[in-house]
Amino acid sequence: MKKIVLLIFLLLASSLVQAQQPTQPPVKFVQQQEQAWLGYFNQTRFSNHWGIWVDLHHRRTDFLDRLNLNLVRAGLTYYVNDNLRLTAGYAYAGSALSPSGTIRPEHRPWQQVWWTGRAGRFNLLQWVRAEQRFNHRVQGDQLADGYGFNWRFRYNFMLQIPFKGETIQPGVPNFVLQDEVFVNAGKQITYNYFDQNRFFVGVSYPFSKSLTAQLGYMNQFVQQPAGSSFVSNRTLRFFVFHTLDFRQQP
Repeated sequence: MKKIVLLIFLLLASSLVQAQQPTQPPVKFVQQQEQAWLGYFNQTRFSNHWGIWVDLHHRRTDFLDRLNLNLVRAGLTYYVNDNLRLTAGYAYAGSALSPSGTIRPEHRPWQQVWWTGRAGRFNLLQWVRAEQRFNHRVQGDQLADGYGFNWRFRYNFMLQIPFKGETIQPGVPNFVLQDEVFVNAGKQITYNYFDQNRFFVGVSYPFSKSLTAQLGYMNQFVQQPAGSSFVSNRTLRFFVFHTLDFRQQP
């Protein structure tokens, strides 16, 4: 099942790339920025098969100087088993346009396949996510009339290796290596079919089986819509992961 899902995603991404304009404009420049990201993730399970997903984000540019984005995302999860989950939901994102600070709203339905696995000390988490992005149109740094639409597909993997022992245990730090690649699709996408890549390296600390903190460095490399320029965000990232299980224990 996992290999089939990943194969479908790779074939879809390949077809999307081939469908774009054959000529990419030359790269003009790469803009360097510093950011700070804060995030909270919650997965709550109510029964053997049903639960919810909630994550909240606050991001700042020029490290802590000004707002970059606030995001709220929620979804309903179906647990196929303990290691495989299907989620569908809705997200709202408010991005601050520069230099005015005007908030650009985005409405984003999403669907996800999430799975985990382990080999010895290597604990692997992966997901494939599809997003339908309704972004408010802008002119310069001000809102214009109407919304644009495009698809975005994401593949994420996160590897965790405990500093001691073979399994993730409360009180034992873990080394974390993560990468997530984003691909755009849709009639409005011409040059930036590659949206971005997020590479993260850091440390996680499980305070308990249900609460984990994660801190580290992330590089977010983003292609702009014109296709000729990129942004490289050097980011300090702090996430909290919270899992709750309300199933009746035998």
